[in-house]
Amino acid sequence: MQENISRECTVCHSRHIYYAFTKDNNRIVCCYICGFVFINPLPSSEMLSTIYDEQYFVVASSTNGINHTSDLKKSTAALYLDTLIGKDHKASGTLLEIGCGNGDLLSVAAERGLCVTGVEFSPVACETARCKLKNHNGQIIQGEITALADQKECFDYIICNNVLEHVRDPRFFLQTVYELLKHDGRLFCVVPSLDSWSAKLLKTNWMEFKTEHLSYFDTKNLGSILFQEGFSEIKHFPAQKILSAEYIVSHFKKYPVPFWSSLLFLLYKYVPDKISCKPIKITVTGICVIAKKRNKERNLILSVIMPAYNEAATIRAGIERVLCKTIIDIDIELIVVESNSTDGTRNIALDYTDHPRVTVILEDKPRGKGYAVRTGLKYATGDFILIQDADDEYDIEDYDALIEHLRDGREAFVLGARHGSGTFNMRKFSDQPVRAFILNFGHWTFTFLVNLFYGVRLRDPFTMYKVFRRECIYDLNFECNHFDFDYELLIKLIRKGFIPMEIPVNYRSRSFAEGKKVRIFADPLTWIKAIVKYRFVKI
Repeated sequence: MQENISRECTVCHSRHIYYAFTKDNNRIVCCYICGFVFINPLPSSEMLSTIYDEQYFVVASSTNGINHTSDLKKSTAALYLDTLIGKDHKASGTLLEIGCGNGDLLSVAAERGLCVTGVEFSPVACETARCKLKNHNGQIIQGEITALADQKECFDYIICNNVLEHVRDPRFFLQTVYELLKHDGRLFCVVPSLDSWSAKLLKTNWMEFKTEHLSYFDTKNLGSILFQEGFSEIKHFPAQKILSAEYIVSHFKKYPVPFWSSLLFLLYKYVPDKISCKPIKITVTGICVIAKKRNKERNLILSVIMPAYNEAATIRAGIERVLCKTIIDIDIELIVVESNSTDGTRNIALDYTDHPRVTVILEDKPRGKGYAVRTGLKYATGDFILIQDADDEYDIEDYDALIEHLRDGREAFVLGARHGSGTFNMRKFSDQPVRAFILNFGHWTFTFLVNLFYGVRLRDPFTMYKVFRRECIYDLNFECNHFDFDYELLIKLIRKGFIPMEIPVNYRSRSFAEGKKVRIFADPLTWIKAIVKYRFVKI
């Protein structure tokens, strides 16, 4: 018997859910809006109970094999704890592991001084975990996450290692995790990822497509549901584990994959015994996510970064428009980066140094728009970041539409696309029609190159209005100083998995006579370099 047929997506609430394929008699569907994949209808509780038996956590049967597996899991646990709380082996605080299995991670955390709690559905695994914690400060609770209902705001850290994909309702699960965390507490989550190399290689034969895995996330929709449920500072990176050749082969025997398992078994015959048990760090099928509990009661903050160089004619009006702009439930902070202008722009910027919502940064010399934006990013404290030039080419009234999809968590990265009446009418200079044509043709050419190199379908990738959640740029290092920064920012976010949504915005291009600073021959060379370079370098 099957139950719980879903009519809408758990992540984005869309009803655009379509059949993808069938695996092990399970109907797997995909949301065409956010890419969330899940089994629909869900397997019955009776069916799942037959899977989670006494042997579920057992990969090896011999004593040596069991000890070897435990050592590997403890090494992986140390890796995860180093990432979450640092490499200090004298840590403090309370840690909860949901789905603690045999307790290997908890034992490592307890040895570091953390007060640990584990919750696990399997009674057999609970007994094993209790034995490992008998000399430490910790407890094991048999049951599901609802067994912790009386421990709200009790934990500094919560770890869910390959758990979220097992739960029937990921949204309710994350709501409960939020309630269990203390203020500013942190969640560490590991899940199989549709973005992983193995998922892309194996497709429908991916080893993670199992009956007990009910949900499948990618980087984007996992970040979306976490943000919706009150988490911020969401960092993600490929999951790594400490494994051995022997363990990998044992795992593929238990969970065989057509063709690949046979190939692995064949190759393993030639692996020397001394090497087969050697621990190695491997990037596996999932992603790790670290997220911080956000205060849901406060307004979200939009950080507007305004680079300014020789914009005396427009900067005051631009600043005033930003300061007068109101967005429901959003507070706006403005960061003005003035690059030692020669036309009086600095004096105007200095008039706002005492404004409570304005931060004025004074550079000693102009180094380019990209450098100024990079400087502004260091001072941004908001949940969202928006780049706003000091001229009047763009309409600030478009902020509402740009922020809407970020605020509700559906998107992490939005472009304000200058669609207008078409590419070749985007820029109209009545006094310089030839230059206008060259710029419009260049826009079409470079848009084509970006779409070709990065497999996207953007119409205006180089718009100034790039708006994104702040955590999108965590762990990214930027180096471009001029207009090539627009390319670098866009490309690196795309390569991190944040494909932007384009929203039409109002745009009036100013001419070179009015102060446009693009170098019509020199800058395109830097754009070509950025497009090619950032396709291949490690980001």
